[in-house]
Amino acid sequence: MNKHFLSTSIALLLCLGACAQNQTPAQNQTAVKFSASINKANAYKHLSVLASDEYEGRETGKKGAWMAADYIKNYFKSIGLKGPVKGDYFQPIDMVTYQLNQPVFTIGGQAKVYNYDFVIPASNVSLEGFTFNTKEVIFAGYGLDTEGYNDYKNIDVAGKVIVIFASGSPSQQHETAPADRAARRKAMAAKREKVQYLANHKALAVIQIDPSLDSLNAETKLMYAGSGQLTLKSEENTARMAKMKTFPTININTATANELLKAAGTTVEALQQKISSTGQPASQVIKIALSGSAKKEEVKVRAENVLGFLEGSDPVLKKEILVITGHYDHIGLTTSGTDKVNNGADDDGSGTTGVLLIADAFTKAKAAGKGPKRSILFMTVVGEEKGLLGSEWYSEHPVLPLENTITNLNIDMIGRVDKEHENNEDYIYIIGSDMLSSELNAAGINANDQYMKMNLDMKYNNRTDPNQFYYRSDHYNFAKHGIPVIFYFNGVHEDYHQPGDEVSKIKFDLLARRAQLVYYTAWDLANRPTRPAVDKNEDGTPKK
Repeated sequence: MNKHFLSTSIALLLCLGACAQNQTPAQNQTAVKFSASINKANAYKHLSVLASDEYEGRETGKKGAWMAADYIKNYFKSIGLKGPVKGDYFQPIDMVTYQLNQPVFTIGGQAKVYNYDFVIPASNVSLEGFTFNTKEVIFAGYGLDTEGYNDYKNIDVAGKVIVIFASGSPSQQHETAPADRAARRKAMAAKREKVQYLANHKALAVIQIDPSLDSLNAETKLMYAGSGQLTLKSEENTARMAKMKTFPTININTATANELLKAAGTTVEALQQKISSTGQPASQVIKIALSGSAKKEEVKVRAENVLGFLEGSDPVLKKEILVITGHYDHIGLTTSGTDKVNNGADDDGSGTTGVLLIADAFTKAKAAGKGPKRSILFMTVVGEEKGLLGSEWYSEHPVLPLENTITNLNIDMIGRVDKEHENNEDYIYIIGSDMLSSELNAAGINANDQYMKMNLDMKYNNRTDPNQFYYRSDHYNFAKHGIPVIFYFNGVHEDYHQPGDEVSKIKFDLLARRAQLVYYTAWDLANRPTRPAVDKNEDGTPKK
């Protein structure tokens, strides 16, 4: 037997025994008494609001997320939690996005209409932006330099504006949309390579003829505009944006391309047919005046974490804080299909609801003189779907000292059942519980054994999980600071990040049971004599 495994197992057994000894029968009865409000009826009361169509999918920086934040704030206030942010419940986040500012494209001195005649990929524009003017362009077919076919034969692209077809090839004029994800990635990579070729050969800019823009819908506009690409404002991010190397790229629809090609007495269709029939490039210089310009501007985005604070009853232990989190944001609206709202009932309306239920149980206990010895911070964070931004902001700008934070219990999706558990629904995935602290892992197992007896599935509880779930929710921003965590998760399902993630599909009895498990674990952690010891490094190796 592996020596380290044996010693860890013995420590775990000893800790389980100690945890059991810490829980007297009276404590058990008290914990159970105040768990009563964590029930399916109260869960439905909250989630039916938070995941309603009125909240428009709660996208960070949008009206629905602000409505959700207001709902949570008002609820925290109503049950007696304190606002720990200088008396307020909102922790404002310095979040920004970068939007194109007055992009311009002209042909023969005539300005074309942005988002109708042309688009400019936001990812190809820096804060400094670009501008170019030219009296001639080079049409270079499909922009290919391959064996047996070369659109750039005898052409020096340096300092020139190059016009190419965005997709297709001499043998296949119109590429159909690839059916599978791998094929789509390959097609996108091929497009990037064509632009990169021109950048490497010091072209001035590229104009891409893109028939997909002929019927430019809202979703395509958002894709090109880079909508929703939020980031935290920091000196590091600002410096990164300033150093960003880009290559001027403008995509035009077929009608705009024909207007440009008219100066050469040809059309998109005629050039495609010529190349296809001869198998030879039709590269040529076209005398026409073109200009283009674009730059990005920083735009502040309203976003806030919502915090409710319950002060502990013990004069010494109350300085230590247990943090319970769930993210209240989701992915917002979609432009396709008949159902436009990604309600996010499970992701993570269910986790947010769990936080509210647990907060209510603890405030009732405190009102009855049975409150926790340690303090508890109930926090619903925003920006998880944008890259864990809200929890990252808190971990870098903590309202309460991180060194006094004993554990983070994070709830992200507890209202549904994945395919693996369709025949055994009374389960929850536990992730991260033993990554930093053997004692925390033992406490979580013991709480389940004493109160719930659910199936604790540890399938994803490792750093090498291909899904990388340990790194994909808000607990990780605590773990990276050495704070032990437990992540509660029901796994993904067919409605993950789809409009089908509706309240009607939530199993409220399961949501309540899973929230009760978090509550009982929190009850132990908030009342035990000592905080869970951190006995492992971030890489999982034992602390010396």
